[in-house]
Amino acid sequence: MSYPTWELFSQVIASPKASANDLVSTYKNNLKLSDDQQLSARIAHCGNTTDVDFVLADLMEQGVIIQDLFTAMNEFPELVDAHLFSAISATEDKVAAYHTAFMNGGLFIYIPKNVEVNLPIEAVLLQDSRQELAFNKHILIVADTNSHVEYLEKSNTIGDKSNSATLFVEVIALNGASVKYVSMDSLGANTTSFIRRYGLTQPDANISWAVAAMNNGDTILDTYTVLDGNGSSSNVDVISISNQSQTQTINTKVLNVGKNTTANIFQHGVILDQARLTFNGIGHIVKNAKGADAQQESRVMMLSDDARADTNPILYIDEFEVTAGHAASVGQVDEEQLYYLMSRGLKHEEAEYLLIRGFLGQVIQTMPSNKVRQQMVEIIDEKLKTLNHD
Repeated sequence: MSYPTWELFSQVIASPKASANDLVSTYKNNLKLSDDQQLSARIAHCGNTTDVDFVLADLMEQGVIIQDLFTAMNEFPELVDAHLFSAISATEDKVAAYHTAFMNGGLFIYIPKNVEVNLPIEAVLLQDSRQELAFNKHILIVADTNSHVEYLEKSNTIGDKSNSATLFVEVIALNGASVKYVSMDSLGANTTSFIRRYGLTQPDANISWAVAAMNNGDTILDTYTVLDGNGSSSNVDVISISNQSQTQTINTKVLNVGKNTTANIFQHGVILDQARLTFNGIGHIVKNAKGADAQQESRVMMLSDDARADTNPILYIDEFEVTAGHAASVGQVDEEQLYYLMSRGLKHEEAEYLLIRGFLGQVIQTMPSNKVRQQMVEIIDEKLKTLNHD
């Protein structure tokens, strides 16, 4: 795949302030949001403007911080400086350098020691593609010692101008902390996306990723977790649908550094039309990471003879006394399962749809509420509209 030809650098970075209010109004009135009573907070980044919709009073009393990243740099400089670019290197490559130099917005979330946020924090990221405007956003989530938080991210595009997007996410889980990160990616067809979600764990911490990669444009998605502390763990669940002439490459890597660390990678994708989808699953157990466990599964369901899919399971094992395993496959709908459902009275397209839903079900079920699950199903249905049942 010729990634160097993908649009990235020829972008406007700043937008007129006048567009801010109507973007905020758009997300509140037109986008599918979770019910307020099922959330602990909602924050939105629209174009280049951040809007903190609400934060429950008891969270603020406990010292939880939910705000614009640039504001946090001024108000909490030591806290931000201690963690910003600690999981992602600002000089990792050309994309990272560009993102760092031209970052035009972001969010900062901090959960203090021993604080448990029992309801999700919802973040809405709305790209303004009514004009030529790069979307370079950085999300920093820090869960302090023995804290817990669930974060729900929804990304969307308004307008149809051709733009690039670099979305970088850093999740830092300190000793004994637990972070559940759920995302529903749905950027526009004319958006070329470079998305990186990196996690770093201290001892006994956990980061669970549940990613629905449903962007409509060409996308490179990297999810990389470093299990640095002994006894830490990470589950990475990714589902994706590629359709029309879309190209998506999804790279998921977990690095087992600490002893007795556990990593599970689960990737399921569906591919239609003339699309291309690649899953790279990488488990790496380094020297001295005794007792580590690295497991992965990557599978793609082909629904078109003109599409192309690849699944590449990769394991690097540099230590004895560890366990590791992988499974990978590319195939069509199971004919026996299809026949069974049709024998129960379902039409072919109904049976096929149910099998697709089941194939993607592991991530759908991780969504934090019935309403969010239904929103996820609606996104899937939209992506499957090009499915040919002839």
